[in-house]
Amino acid sequence: MTTARPLKGIVLVVLATLAFASADVLTKRLTQNHPIPVVIAVRYLVNLGLLLAVLYPRMGRNLWRVQRPGLVFARGFCLALASLTMALALRLMPVGETVAIVYLSPFAVMLLAIPLLGEKVSPMGWVWAAMGFAGVLLILRPGGGLDPWGVAFALMNAGLATGYHLLTRKLAGQESTVAMLFHTALVGSVFFCIGALTSLDQVQFTTPDLGWMLALGVLATLGHYLFTAAYREAPASLLAPVNYLHLVWAAGLGVVIFGHSPDAISLSGMALVCASGVANALRASRG
Repeated sequence: MTTARPLKGIVLVVLATLAFASADVLTKRLTQNHPIPVVIAVRYLVNLGLLLAVLYPRMGRNLWRVQRPGLVFARGFCLALASLTMALALRLMPVGETVAIVYLSPFAVMLLAIPLLGEKVSPMGWVWAAMGFAGVLLILRPGGGLDPWGVAFALMNAGLATGYHLLTRKLAGQESTVAMLFHTALVGSVFFCIGALTSLDQVQFTTPDLGWMLALGVLATLGHYLFTAAYREAPASLLAPVNYLHLVWAAGLGVVIFGHSPDAISLSGMALVCASGVANALRASRG
């Protein structure tokens, strides 16, 4: 692998995290004025449509062919529920704090991978996990001003994301990345289209909002595509720490778009989550 390709991988992850943070901001904006199932249904339908338009002509039925459909659908259902809880949390809380709480998931994956996948964690891994948890506690402290329901939904999201990532690890050696992407888009589309049926009478689309919903779907699809492309250019051990830029982008965009500036204690907690996550990813990359 040439030196230019790892750099390209890093750039792709930087852009992917920006796409995901932008999608978080759009989700918060749109769900304040429209039913959540409708917003997310449009997002998943755009995702599904783009995958079919771009990949089906080249891949045919291989686009959706899988060996373990039960686990693949369970993974897609985890992500659909995670999308729902993320939207509910973002509707009630600032973007930066929400994303920081959700980043409990990588530490939970590390801990649960011990009994479920037979992986090992070094003493320093436990130290970094404890620091990340301490950072989240700073954000969740009493008197921090966060909506209790928003916190609950963010914690649910972290739990669902943990299940999603554990299933991804289990399936990674058996299923193609593209097929797993297709099935998450399919499950999400069906789940939220059914959910949106009860909310259609509440929908009053404006042309700009419909455009933003379509943009949300494009950003989510683009983020997943850029991540997939990045991991073809550089090893996961190099790219994992860069994922935490998502938290930085989310906090920055929250300030710019919504004027939500975290206080000093919450900002310290977010920095601790980010730093411990990066350190833990670097530790894992060194074996």
